[in-house]
Amino acid sequence: MAKFIDRLLDPDAQREEGQRQVNLRSLPGWVGWIAIVLIVAIYLASGIYTISPSEEGLVKRFGQYVRTADPGLHYHLPTPFESVVVVNILEVRKSEIGFRTISPAPNPRYQTIETEALMLTGDGNIAHVEMVVQYRVTDSSLFAFNLINSASIVKQAAEAVLREQVATKSLDETLTEQRDTIGLESRLALQELLDGYDTGILVANVQLQDVKPPKEVISAFDDVNSARQDKEKLINQAERYALDLVPRARGQAEEIGNQAEAYKQARIKGSEGDVARFIEVLAKYELGEEVTLTRMYIETMEAILPSMDKIILSGQEDGLLKLLNLDSMGGDR
Repeated sequence: MAKFIDRLLDPDAQREEGQRQVNLRSLPGWVGWIAIVLIVAIYLASGIYTISPSEEGLVKRFGQYVRTADPGLHYHLPTPFESVVVVNILEVRKSEIGFRTISPAPNPRYQTIETEALMLTGDGNIAHVEMVVQYRVTDSSLFAFNLINSASIVKQAAEAVLREQVATKSLDETLTEQRDTIGLESRLALQELLDGYDTGILVANVQLQDVKPPKEVISAFDDVNSARQDKEKLINQAERYALDLVPRARGQAEEIGNQAEAYKQARIKGSEGDVARFIEVLAKYELGEEVTLTRMYIETMEAILPSMDKIILSGQEDGLLKLLNLDSMGGDR
């Protein structure tokens, strides 16, 4: 300000300013028209715009949406008559629940957001759940004009449906067999919620990144997991033992059954042979009872006393004792 005042008070400066104004008045009139035309041309050329292959252009006239511009070179009336909003409809956007990506691959680093990650399960426990949502735009006009902050809306809606799904499962189910189910049901519920808001968004994928107990109880949870694994190990060992023992017992039972059947058949055949011999002896006995009895007696004595000398006394005749030496009759026997 001081320099400006000094310039006004300086006579030399005043003379230079007056000379400049005289020079401008001496310029031809067509120069001014050229300047005006250039300014108008530049103003009209400001309406030229280009839409890339992955984008759509939404043209607004006095703030009201009037048409959609496809990829290529286009023109709209300059501001303030018309303007264009460009929306990338092929970009896959991402929303993170429970964590934030600090640096991407190849050396990714993440920051945990405990206030988002801690969730109440259906059995009254607390689980640490992190989820990532991938989505893209299907209706650019709804996405651009119905949403003020699309990223915030998707994040809040995703967190809400995730907490709802976790609240219907127990801690064990959330950490183990129901993990994939929670992700699938969360995607369906999130898509239904966003459709109800007319967001023009398609949820491409919902994936649980990390599911674990809170760090304050993780040591106790590890002990529970270790006990569960020991239980499963013992059950598997028992099942393997049963699979080995049962076929072996069945084989032994089959063997015993076969032996019993063989013994049964042997006893039957032996009994049948005994009956046949008895019938044969009976027939001979009926032909000569005395002779048969004597023969049977002798055979029995041979069987009972195999290594002794045997002499049969058959009575006396004319004062002589009749002897029958069985050993001398058998030769070397």
